[in-house]
Amino acid sequence: MGRKVTLATCSLNQWALDFEGNLQRILESIRIAKEKGARYRLGPELEICGYGCSDHYFESDTILHSFQVLTKLLESPVTSDIICDVGMPVMHKNVRYNCRVIFLNKKILLIRPKMVMANAGNYRELRWFTPWNKSREIEEHFLPRTIQEITGQDTVPFGDAVLATKDTCLGSEICEELWAPNSPHIDMGLDGVEIFTNGSGSHHELRKAHLRVDLVRSTTTKNGGIYLLSNLRGCDSDRLYFDGCSMISINGDIVVQGSQFSLENVEVLTATLDLEDVRSYRAHTSSRCISASRVPPFHRVHVDFSLSSFDDVYTPTSEPIQWKYHTPAEEISLGPACWLWDYLRRSKQGGFLLPLSGGVDSSAVACIVYSMCRLVCQAVDAGNKEVLRDVRQLVGDDMYVPKMPQELCRRLLTTCYMATENSSKETRERAKTLSEQIGSYHMTPNIDTAVRAVIGIFTMVTGKVPQFRVHGGSGPENLALQNVQARIRMVIAYLFAQLSLWSRGLPGGLLVLGSANVDESLRGYLTKYDCSSADINPIGGISKTDLRGFIQYCIDNFQLTALASILSAPPTAELEPLTDGQVSQTDEDDMGMTYDELSVYGKLRKVVKTGPYSMFCKLLLMWKEISPRQVAEKVKHFFRMYSINRHKMTTLTPAYHAECYSPDDNRFDLRPFLYNAAWTWQFRCIDEQVSCLEDCKKGALCEEVD
Repeated sequence: MGRKVTLATCSLNQWALDFEGNLQRILESIRIAKEKGARYRLGPELEICGYGCSDHYFESDTILHSFQVLTKLLESPVTSDIICDVGMPVMHKNVRYNCRVIFLNKKILLIRPKMVMANAGNYRELRWFTPWNKSREIEEHFLPRTIQEITGQDTVPFGDAVLATKDTCLGSEICEELWAPNSPHIDMGLDGVEIFTNGSGSHHELRKAHLRVDLVRSTTTKNGGIYLLSNLRGCDSDRLYFDGCSMISINGDIVVQGSQFSLENVEVLTATLDLEDVRSYRAHTSSRCISASRVPPFHRVHVDFSLSSFDDVYTPTSEPIQWKYHTPAEEISLGPACWLWDYLRRSKQGGFLLPLSGGVDSSAVACIVYSMCRLVCQAVDAGNKEVLRDVRQLVGDDMYVPKMPQELCRRLLTTCYMATENSSKETRERAKTLSEQIGSYHMTPNIDTAVRAVIGIFTMVTGKVPQFRVHGGSGPENLALQNVQARIRMVIAYLFAQLSLWSRGLPGGLLVLGSANVDESLRGYLTKYDCSSADINPIGGISKTDLRGFIQYCIDNFQLTALASILSAPPTAELEPLTDGQVSQTDEDDMGMTYDELSVYGKLRKVVKTGPYSMFCKLLLMWKEISPRQVAEKVKHFFRMYSINRHKMTTLTPAYHAECYSPDDNRFDLRPFLYNAAWTWQFRCIDEQVSCLEDCKKGALCEEVD
């Protein structure tokens, strides 16, 4: 009957400005799609140049090279007899657009520009691109001469149109358009478009995957039809990790699920679906039919091509599946690990160096690297030749084959416990035991000599000897003595990162890993230019609460028993003198707030967008167990500390983005770094509200007494 279509979508690990590599991965995905019988292939957003080009989009080179890659795609025999849908920037009438370029057999069918820009949080698309605002309108786009020579076309349709093949109709969306309240698929579906496609560049955040899945599922539930979503995968070039999850849906059911985290550079998903299922699903809903009879039509680009075969009676169709979600702990285990792998193999360094303190945060980073090694070993065992090639290049051994995660970890991870007289035996032993269990190359330098030398310089110049508070020193003395230790650890970390492989007769250097969590960064509970200063930080967007859940996951799934004592110990910086050999300093006492409270503050500040007064009002309802005055003091203390320490965000280590309230420098969080920390007007409003509430409570008590 000619009604069953086989369609392909894919996840690609593209890299900004890697035109050669990006081309090869696109061609590979098309080749696989054709092998699987697909006659239409969808790729992710801006796949030709890579999504993360940022201000390189302003350069004419980026568009020039994108068209050069398109030339290679048009010329390649791999792209014959399959409709190819690729993403790239296009300049039309001197305006830069984020586009889908759809072609078949050396002919460009349509260039479809993005109509709804992503311009919040991590996205700045309006900085580089202009949205196409001419709904249902097309214009003629004049092709570059190099493209004209291949296609024989001087101009092609450019704008908001759909493709009409011999057997069906397809319409494109691009990433953010799926999330918009007036998504193009609504009117396209009413106008008879049966197959919706979305080339996307959607990043990972903890607990976000269900939002994307629900949107795709609800799209085809309400409107009927087939929806293909293609997403980028991997570290494109920055803090974001694009997490795949490409999928295909029909009439409210997911029929194909792509992996969310994987070391595969190319993943192609196909589904065979019956167009008659779409038609019957739509036709039985009278309200939809009435709306469809009134919708203005889209311009149709007619394509002399069929997606279906003439005789397909015995062709089986894809069945609905249940989407499998990762828990937050699994996401932490997999997402940052894949991000680290991409960063390491692309930087071509010899591995990582981690200052391992024996606390939850640095231990979590160590476990993420260990998880990375597990993923690499699994990929090699599964026959992934690209991963094996990258491993051999990193370790400098063309014959090396990783067998066990611990053995690979010893080659790629150096851990360093930098002890002082304020370090406890317990944390030293925890770090040592964990390093043994994950297999890292471990060192334990004592840095007291360096600390005393730096303090000695100050004493020599001023004649003053600073003391810790417990020894009678002032607050400034106490803080300065802590910061000296912290900053020297950063210097030592970089020294060992640059020379430790050399000292072992090995080539290359190491990337220094940071381990400040999102809550500490939000509060500013870190020393500027201490060992929170590193090359990259895999946990900089993850809360302490989620990290503790991840540690428990590692105990249960990786059998890292050393983590049990780390999890039960109170978090401490160990920068003040011990009391009878025991730690007396704890993070939460120092901060004046708990990590759980910090997570609440962070979400209210960033996600709900509250100032001091609004936060106070919301917390009154959330924290009913404490008095309004106590709530007020907590809020004011948070905003004072946040304000005083905001400047530290300007030097924050680039971190894996995992949390919606990440304070990761002022790219993602566009707030000032110099505040009036008194917040006089705002705090006065809080105090007035507290007084009013207390007066009301007193009045109510008086009435009860009367």
